[in-house]
This record gives sequence, C-alpha cells and structure tokens, in this order.
Amino acid sequence: MMGDFNIHVSLWDPSYIHHSSISNDLFVIANSFNLSLSYPTDQVPTRYSDNANDSNSVINLMFLCSDSSELNTYHIHPEWYLTSDYAPLIITIFITEEHIDTCKRTIVKNSEEDHMFIKQVITSFTKLDTSSISNIPDGEEVVSDFVDIVQYTWIKYSKLVNITRHSKLWWNNNCNHDLTSYRSSKSIKSWKML
Repeated sequence: MMGDFNIHVSLWDPSYIHHSSISNDLFVIANSFNLSLSYPTDQVPTRYSDNANDSNSVINLMFLCSDSSELNTYHIHPEWYLTSDYAPLIITIFITEEHIDTCKRTIVKNSEEDHMFIKQVITSFTKLDTSSISNIPDGEEVVSDFVDIVQYTWIKYSKLVNITRHSKLWWNNNCNHDLTSYRSSKSIKSWKML
C-alpha cells in the first residue's frame, strides 16, 4: 500500500517535530491488512516544494507485508521527480522460479471410475477399526490410515491428464458424442446440439 498520505509526522519526517493522531489511525488500518510501514534506504524528502517559503517533506509512504525479509525496504529517487512535485518510490520484487505441474490426476464426474472410487473409499472406511481409540495418538493413527486408503484409491481410479491451454474442464463424453454426430451429419440441428 503506497501513496501520498499527506500526513506530516516526525515518525517518517525527521524535519517535522510534531506528532499527529491521524498517523495512529493509519497504522491501525495498515495493520488490519498485515502491512507495516517500510523505511527507505535513504531518508530524503518525497515531496519537493516549488515555493521557497515551504520546505520539502516526506508525505509519500509505502506499507509492505509485515515480517517480510524480502519486501522490507524501498528507494526514493529525488533525481527523477522532474516536473512533478513528488519523487518516485521504487521497490524491487524478486520473482523466484516456480515449478508448475502440467499434469494432474482426475476422475470424470459420474463416470464408472467415480462411482468405484466412492464405493471403495466408503467400504474401506467402514472396515477401519475404531473400537480401540482411547487417546489422541490412536485417533491420529486411524485418520492417517484413512488418508492412506483415500490416496491409494485415488491413484487406482484416477487417470493422469496433461494440462494445456486447450484443456477444457467442462468437456465430457456427451460433448464427444454431439461433436461426432455433427461431423457425420453436418446438419444445423446437430450443430445446435453442441
């Protein structure tokens, strides 16, 4: 969260000796979004006055994610303010390389595999021995066994599909049937079924 807050306070402007209660409200609002006041690498003004009677000031602020080691400071560039009254505030956000899976396991809704998956999970669940649960570790062991059953059954009945930009989650066997019908007849009626 950043911008011209137009609040003159000694907390961020050492040349200003007073404190404003408005800054307290600003901190409460920022904190509600898990943001903290960030401090620039160089303490220089953010607003430059074109009036010789007014002093330069710090009224542009940046609030960044609390407890973030990567996003905790920014730069003020007074040499870039040009015809504006304000110097730009610049932060560098590093984007780390991330692995994105291009495959996932899936079961088509209402398919035979879907029904078999649900049936086997229910059957396996009813066979779990829950009679000897007398403490938290015993309960956690039963839950862990159930998780293993679900994972095993999921692998058994799901299939691995590639995710592409052409993947259509809504496409099902009825769509295949309608498309085949249209391709064979080329009729307007078949086209409308699509």
